[in-house]
Amino acid sequence: MTPLEPHDFTPAMNAVLPRRRSAAWTLANCLTYGRLAAVPVVAGLLFWPEEHGARFAALGVYALAAITDYLDGYVARTYAQSSALGRMLDPIADKLLISACLLMLAASGGIRDWTLWAAIVILCREILVSGLREYLAELKVSVPVSRVAKWKTTAQLLALGFLIAGPAGETILPGTQAIGTGLLWLAAALTLYTGWDYMRSGIRHVIDDPR
Repeated sequence: MTPLEPHDFTPAMNAVLPRRRSAAWTLANCLTYGRLAAVPVVAGLLFWPEEHGARFAALGVYALAAITDYLDGYVARTYAQSSALGRMLDPIADKLLISACLLMLAASGGIRDWTLWAAIVILCREILVSGLREYLAELKVSVPVSRVAKWKTTAQLLALGFLIAGPAGETILPGTQAIGTGLLWLAAALTLYTGWDYMRSGIRHVIDDPR
């Protein structure tokens, strides 16, 4: 039997054949889209840093977004929903969320004085690693995420959660801002280590590139 050509399918046959779901709308990718959508919402709520209600709302949205950072990867691995689109958008969503929160907290005074240097270190590392990953991708070289990098991400997410709660969180847990500041410095220290580790792993591919 000869295989059917595209023009052999009639409208009636097309109606019977099952449609494949677009890879763009898997559950894993939808969780990533949700994290992207959370970025302007959290940033907008932090425009009113003195309003406790806005602070708690920002914390709630941020917490849900942070949870999806774990869930989208878990769902993609467990249910075989990994896709090129998801692999591209996942780190972008993470960096946008972290960067937006750091900038809004710096603008509102949640991050100030010497702690601004911790935020600068984190932002510079994100830009550095993104550029390195983009270049190495052209060479078909992957940069695996290390265990320390996962610890850094966890410390970073927790730090921003405490700092977003800010003065509102102090009414429930005294020392909220101090905990957030301490965790941010810990994240900055781990950021320096992982940034150097990535550079050390990737720089030899850059130097050895025959081009």
